[in-house]
Amino acid sequence: MGFSVVVPSIGRPSLGVLLGTLAAQTGPRPDLVVVVDDRPGRDSGADPCEQACARAREAGLTVRLVRSGGRGPAAARNAGWRRVSSEWVAFVDDDVELPAGWADDLVRDLDGAAADVGAVQGRIHVPLPADRRPTDWERGTAGLAEAQWITADMAYRREALEQVAGFDERFPRAFREDADLALRVVGAGWRIVRGEHLAVHPVRPAADLASLKQQRGNADDVLMTALHGRDWYERSNSTVGRIGSHVLTTAAALTAGGAALLGRRRIATVAALAWAGLTGEFAWRRIAPGPRDRAEVQRMLLTSVAIPPAAVYHRLRGELAVRRDPPAAWPPPVRAVLFDRDGTLVHDVPYNGDPALVKPVDGARELLDDLRARGLRTGLVTNQSGVARGLITRAEVDAVNARVTELLGPFDTVQVSVDGPDSPSRTRKPEPGMVLDAARELGLLPAECLVVGDIGADVEAALSAGARTVLVPTDVTRSEEVESAPVVVQSLGEVVLP
Repeated sequence: MGFSVVVPSIGRPSLGVLLGTLAAQTGPRPDLVVVVDDRPGRDSGADPCEQACARAREAGLTVRLVRSGGRGPAAARNAGWRRVSSEWVAFVDDDVELPAGWADDLVRDLDGAAADVGAVQGRIHVPLPADRRPTDWERGTAGLAEAQWITADMAYRREALEQVAGFDERFPRAFREDADLALRVVGAGWRIVRGEHLAVHPVRPAADLASLKQQRGNADDVLMTALHGRDWYERSNSTVGRIGSHVLTTAAALTAGGAALLGRRRIATVAALAWAGLTGEFAWRRIAPGPRDRAEVQRMLLTSVAIPPAAVYHRLRGELAVRRDPPAAWPPPVRAVLFDRDGTLVHDVPYNGDPALVKPVDGARELLDDLRARGLRTGLVTNQSGVARGLITRAEVDAVNARVTELLGPFDTVQVSVDGPDSPSRTRKPEPGMVLDAARELGLLPAECLVVGDIGADVEAALSAGARTVLVPTDVTRSEEVESAPVVVQSLGEVVLP
C-alpha cells in the first residue's frame, strides 16, 4: 500500500519539527514527501524550507521541495499531490507533529479501506495548558479534534483527487477548502471514514487580532453556499457561527450612530444599549471559559467590539462576489493557452538574439489561429537566461519576441524571465511566477490556463502555478520528463483542451 506525504508550508520553524517526527517513524516510509513552499516570493537569505528538507533527507526521507507562489493551502496541496504517483496521498500541515506509530497506524488504516473509500481521516490531539484555563485562541485550536474532514492529517486516494480535480483554489485560506473537497469527493460516490492514525497539533502563537483576521472566512461560507447549497453546514458537520448575531450587533451600532446624527436621541439611546448588550454578551462568552487575566480580557474586549462589523463586511463582500460572478463547478474551463517559446512554438536556437533565425514549428500558426478564433487568450512564457549569462541583451530578446509575434500573430500576454540558474528566482521556470503573472494580467485564475511546453520545466511551472499542462516532447526532452508529465502529445496539432 504505497503512500506519499504532502506538506504545505510558509516556512515556519515547526516544519522542521514535523519532518523530524516523520523521519523518526519506525514503520513504513512514504514513497515521497513533497514540501510545498507557499510563500509569495523568494529572498537571497537562508531558505527555511530548503534547510528543513535538507535535514529530512539526511535522516533518510525522500523529499522534494516545490513552490506554489503564495496562493494558499488549497493551491499548495494541489501542487503537491500532482507530483506523486502513490495510490494514497497523506496531507499533513506543517504545524503538526507525528507521534511514534503514526506511519504504522496510517498504513493499517489504508490497508483496511474498502475499494469505495476515497479518504481516511486521522485523529487530532491538541494539547492544552494543564495549569490554567485555555485562552480563546487555544479553545479554537482544540476544536480541530472534533472537526470533520480537516486536512491537518488526512489521506486521500489519488484516484479520488483526480476525479474531482483536487482542491478548489478559489478558497484562499485554511478554511472550508477541506470541507469543499470532501463534499465533492462524497458527491462523486466515494466514502470518507475515520481512521486510527493520530497527529498532535500544538497551539501555535497567534497575534492579538488573529480572531479578527479569521472573519475573512465569512466570505468563504458564502462561496460554500453558492457551490453546495444551504445545507452544506449539516452535510459537512460544520459550525454555523454567529453571523446572525453579528448582523444584529452591527445594525444596532449603525442605527445608534445614524440616529445620533439626526438628533433622534431616544432611538440612538435604545440602539446603543442594544449594541452594548449584544457586544457584552459576546465578550463574556469568550472571556468566561478562559484564564481571565488582564491581557486576555483586554484582547477579548477589543476583538469583541471589532468582530461583528468585520464579519458582516466579509459576508457582504462574499455575497457581492458570487452575485457578480456566480462560481461554476471546479475546475473551471480553460480560457487561455500559454506557450513556451523555444522548442515549442519556434525551433530552438540556443540564446538566440537574431530575429532572422526565428522559424515556427509546424502547426504553430494553425493552432494559434484556431485558439484565437474560438475566443481563447494566448500568451508566451519564456526563459531567457542568456541575458543573465551575458550572451544576449534584453533588447535582442524583445526583438526576437516581436518576430515571433509577426509570424504567429499577437499574444495577449508575454512573460519573460531573464534570471539565470544560479540565483533565486520566482519567475524562471520551473518556478511558477511567469504563469501566475500571465494569469493575473489576463484577469484569469491559473486553473483557467493551459501551459504548452517541450521540457519538464514547463510542466513543473504549470503544476506549481495550478495550471493545466501539455508536454510536446522534442529531441532534447528527457525520458523521465515524458514519463512524469500528466499529458503528452507528439505535435502541436494534437493539443486538445481539457
